[in-house]
Amino acid sequence: MTTKRSLAVFLIAVLGFAALGCSSDNQKSSSNQGKVTMVKGSPDLPDFYGVPDPLPTGKPGDVIRSEPADAPGLNGSMSRVMYLSTNINGEAIAVTGLILIPNGTAPSGGWPIITWAHGTTGIADACAPSLKPAEFVTMANGLLDAGYLVVATDYEGLGTPGRHPYIVGESEARGTIDIVRMAQNFPKANASKRYVVWGHSQGGHAAMFAGHIAKTYAPELELVADVAGAPPSQLLLVNAALQTSPYKHYIAMVAAAMNAAYGDQKADLTQVLTPEGLDFLKNMDTMCSSDLGKAAAGLDFTKLQKADPATIPSWNQLLKENDPGTFTAPIPVPLLIIHGGNDEQIPVVSSAVLFDQLCKIGQVEQRWLFAGQSHAGVIAPSYSSMVSWIGDRFAGKPMPDPIAPAGAVVQSCPSK
Repeated sequence: MTTKRSLAVFLIAVLGFAALGCSSDNQKSSSNQGKVTMVKGSPDLPDFYGVPDPLPTGKPGDVIRSEPADAPGLNGSMSRVMYLSTNINGEAIAVTGLILIPNGTAPSGGWPIITWAHGTTGIADACAPSLKPAEFVTMANGLLDAGYLVVATDYEGLGTPGRHPYIVGESEARGTIDIVRMAQNFPKANASKRYVVWGHSQGGHAAMFAGHIAKTYAPELELVADVAGAPPSQLLLVNAALQTSPYKHYIAMVAAAMNAAYGDQKADLTQVLTPEGLDFLKNMDTMCSSDLGKAAAGLDFTKLQKADPATIPSWNQLLKENDPGTFTAPIPVPLLIIHGGNDEQIPVVSSAVLFDQLCKIGQVEQRWLFAGQSHAGVIAPSYSSMVSWIGDRFAGKPMPDPIAPAGAVVQSCPSK
């Protein structure tokens, strides 16, 4: 991170805002496995992303296939993976992602794991970050050099058929945890069962929900800590803030994604979108986030939205169910929240309220607020301190951690 170019690559890798050309047409091609066919979410995707139909029998985390991924300059090896997971209805699905293994010999007990939960890329099949593995190099090298095996899920529906359930916490969490299970099964990975979740933006939301379900969803693994950068919470507040922001297309993304996850009975699009708004959703299957933002820039969203989702009981309930601010029990490991004071996407007050809400229910946590930093800009100045904080958690050091990053205001709960 010593040059402007490397910093730019780092931020692109972390936030996952790469614009990718997409298509929603399904393509089936015959395989040489009898009656099994390969189903692609887009005909433009590489053959690797063809999902076997039917899926192989197995458990969440079982490897369906893998292939080497080209990542020049990586201080380790990287592979693209497809693995079994489950959706929020408990049905088996295929999810794609990456596994990055450090050079050298694993310590006793295996490489400790960091599972990376990426930021917003879109909800179409071709918006999967694993399509551009080289963009992970700068971010990943600091973790690999520190002795961590890194796994990075694409989440359900990115790289694989169907719309991605954007901001559906349980879906994000399962993909993020099941790729840790995958590492246990990956040849020569020498993976530990101990792991930390780190995510930013949408990934911060995923990290919160992964921490929330980890103990019951994957009791055979050991979650050590949880790091959530700019996590969306207080979703009713965020929804209101987005109405007139340059990121108003996120509202349409959430609507389309929740309908894909919950169906018309719980998430009826005709309740919240006009015919013009429903027509705009077609872009979700052909564009990724940056292009969606451009497409929405000149639109009057008051003409697309029939009603504020917060005013429709079923939609209001879904927003609450997917809001980490509604947790009634603490995440059972130390939590670190990181936020930029000038975040233009996620209101700073939302993480302040979240911190207080969680503290009241007994969460062991810290919050680092970096004055003057934007949504993406907070990542670079917090990175090295965050890696040290993670190391302290793996080492079993007590909280609150004495680390005080330059430029950050630190809150701790409990304070001593």
